[in-house]
Amino acid sequence: MINKTLLQKRFNQAAVSYDQYANVQKKMADQLLAYMKEHYDAAAQIHILELGCGTGYVTEKLATSFPNATITAVDFAESMIAKAKTQCNVESVTFRCEDIEHIKLYEQYDVMISNATFQWLNDLSAALANLYKNLREDGVLLFSTFGYKTFHELHTSFQRAKTMCAIDDATTVGQTFLAGLQLQELCKRITGDIHVAETCYIETFTTVRDFLQSIRKVGATNSNEESYCQSPSIFRNMLRIYERDFMEDGRIAATYHALFSYMKKEGKRINETYTNENRLETNRI
Repeated sequence: MINKTLLQKRFNQAAVSYDQYANVQKKMADQLLAYMKEHYDAAAQIHILELGCGTGYVTEKLATSFPNATITAVDFAESMIAKAKTQCNVESVTFRCEDIEHIKLYEQYDVMISNATFQWLNDLSAALANLYKNLREDGVLLFSTFGYKTFHELHTSFQRAKTMCAIDDATTVGQTFLAGLQLQELCKRITGDIHVAETCYIETFTTVRDFLQSIRKVGATNSNEESYCQSPSIFRNMLRIYERDFMEDGRIAATYHALFSYMKKEGKRINETYTNENRLETNRI
């Protein structure tokens, strides 16, 4: 379970450094934006809801790419929104400071988009169902999140350190994430028009401490309420094991497993049919 108060505090603190360290998050965002540009005309008068806008990287690009769109950008960290407003100060964008899991929506949207945010939700299924209700017919919910292979080097090293120290408990060094098939099955409970794609990004660092520093600088450190590692000896062993087992050419590797999901709200038109080829083209990310 995510401690939302702690998470909010960490993201507020990270607002000043987020853009400098969020390399993978920007790559994930660019993938979502590429889909938008491929499937929506630049002149489209669409209503967009961005969930977890952070410092406004996606917000600014949406406003530039779709100048006739109206955009509502939501984040629950006030400092992130303050930074986003300086990056995207245009009349077509409205910012709201709210928790996505408790958001109340009073209008419908053509597009809902969220980058690297949904991994911080405690009940993703309920949140998706609530958002889906506020999509217009043929509207799309497009999001990226992290998959279960994320930071597998860190988790493997931690487990090996616990074994070395003869410790067998439930402590962790971070949260767990879904597999692609798990996410697809979860989304299928809401709509049949769903496609999930995945890829891995590999970042390299001089030391494990540099890698952990990059996580802190984007506010993504462990915010779980469950027990987590507080043993200095395990932490030191983990660092040694990580650099021993996952270093190549003087740099350690860190895997980011990205999942991309496309959900379309099925319209009520009776006679409309799609060929298999058209469905594949529509669903491609």
